[in-house]
Amino acid sequence: MGKQEIRERIWREMEEKGIATFPPPYGRIPNFVNADKAAERLAMLEVWQKAKVIKCNPDSPQKFVRQRALQEGKTIYMAVPRLKKERCFIELKGRMLANVASTIKGAFRYGKPVYPWKMKKIDLIVAGSVAVNRKGARVGKGGGYSDIEYAIAREVGIVTDDTPVVTTVHDIQVINEEIPMKEHDVPVDFIITPTRIIETEKAYKKPKGIIWEILDKELPILEIFKKKKK
Repeated sequence: MGKQEIRERIWREMEEKGIATFPPPYGRIPNFVNADKAAERLAMLEVWQKAKVIKCNPDSPQKFVRQRALQEGKTIYMAVPRLKKERCFIELKGRMLANVASTIKGAFRYGKPVYPWKMKKIDLIVAGSVAVNRKGARVGKGGGYSDIEYAIAREVGIVTDDTPVVTTVHDIQVINEEIPMKEHDVPVDFIITPTRIIETEKAYKKPKGIIWEILDKELPILEIFKKKKK
């Protein structure tokens, strides 16, 4: 089964079973019932408790993760959607902002846009997923921006092979099928659901940086990297 087939199936099942919450799941990282419980369970992980700096996706189901991180005094880096800007990450910090800055609109209002090389070293990556399996393979919403964000972070040295990657999903999003993984795809180390913590088999290697040969996007930040390479 290809990635798009997996996406379509999960989106449909989540909607039919009343698991998906607003906004509608199709074409996005689906929001799900008890996403707040998954965030609470994530906070039990040692890698979370040790982390002072987190890179987190901007999608709705991870709002509770971002909120908790700010409440605990952690710094968050959130990518600008589709990496449209040269300063393609938003830096968020401050307990007082936890309720307002954990939303996408709030993050842009209260956060500070930064270049990747101005970011602090990241201790933990939280990724949004449409589906994952126990091997650590992940399906995003399509577009590959999460993988590019990771590659950029590796390029500037703020993420290493040892930086843990976690995802919070509903149990229905943890599948038994094989998920196609390519060299640029970022696997996950932990899957967190509202009911359990799954340490994956770590069957896939993490990308070491930008793989220019297969990159098919022209983005402002990538143009800067290209100039630096010359």
